[in-house]
Amino acid sequence: MSEKSYRTATRVVHQTRDRDPYTGASTVPIYQASTYHHEGGERGGYDYARSGNPSREQVEEAVAQLEGGSHGYATSSGMAATAGALSLLKSGDHLIAPADLYGGSYRYLSQLLPQQGIEVSFVDTCDPARVEAAIRPETAALFLETPSNPLCRITDLRAMVALAQQHGLLTILDNTFMTPLLQPAIPLGIDVVVHSATKFLGGHSDLLAGIIVTDRDDLARRLRTWHNAVGAVLAPFDCFLLSRGIKTLKIRLETAQAQARELTARLQGHPRVRAVHYPGLAGHPGRAIHEGQATGAGAVFAFELADEAAAHALMRTVKLPIIAPSLGGVETILTHCWSMSHAAMPVEVKTGLGIGPQLLRISTGIEDVEDLWEDLARGLKA
Repeated sequence: MSEKSYRTATRVVHQTRDRDPYTGASTVPIYQASTYHHEGGERGGYDYARSGNPSREQVEEAVAQLEGGSHGYATSSGMAATAGALSLLKSGDHLIAPADLYGGSYRYLSQLLPQQGIEVSFVDTCDPARVEAAIRPETAALFLETPSNPLCRITDLRAMVALAQQHGLLTILDNTFMTPLLQPAIPLGIDVVVHSATKFLGGHSDLLAGIIVTDRDDLARRLRTWHNAVGAVLAPFDCFLLSRGIKTLKIRLETAQAQARELTARLQGHPRVRAVHYPGLAGHPGRAIHEGQATGAGAVFAFELADEAAAHALMRTVKLPIIAPSLGGVETILTHCWSMSHAAMPVEVKTGLGIGPQLLRISTGIEDVEDLWEDLARGLKA
């Protein structure tokens, strides 16, 4: 099939391989094999599962073509994907990253990269002038995240790409919040895209996975070497789960995004809610930029209550949301960022960014929106 000629709804269902060439089965089989026979001692298409597996190749191709890239690498987690992308840096390099980003990424960038001799500057990437001012002769890459986690701050990806090209830098984007459906990043000029496929791509809170995508052959060769040498690969059964999850991505995301629009509109007018952070709301900083690089506001938002006690009272009261440090599932997930997703950030850093103990993040699922609202309303009364 010529997948590039099909529209999104068709591509997420049929992907790049939509049936088994040997039996006609409607899904690519789970090749649960670690070792492959070398006929006559000659290496064939596969030799060892760390180096290649048909189940893994199928889902790698599927995400790569959705993202607008030509090479994909399925990893054992989202953070493994981030580590793989950052393996393109070397000792002595300097990296610029957003001040406001996922807590796990902050931990990796602030603790592990310096041990490898890579210095990191955390900058407000919403302001291109600040990013440009932070560039040094040894700067090698920009690490980006937009909308940011959890405050949904918007970075102008085209402006970042222009800066990177002007200074000879790589651009690496964590596109987990938006997915390739809402914000295909390779066509915007991004060099490397990473996803925590645990989230929207998998979509059922039953999978740990990551994906790296690029359209550059030179970077693909280096990423493949890292992938094979380190062995942080996605297991065959998990590849099947990820491929299955992607098949419903469009309808799940459309429903969840509609829920987010409705809930944020109601929360914005609630007397016990101090602020709501969501790119789909009028007046959200950077909304026009976001709408110029994405086709939707997504299904993740954050809101602030009066204080930490109010946040904990709501979490004790609500019944429907899963309270956990994750997102992107069919069920609504409520996160206390201060103590969960951003626990790795020092208190002074969180406070400086505006991530306080009164802040809650919601990833809307596909439940009935009225049931969700009634549940949240009870929590707000508490």
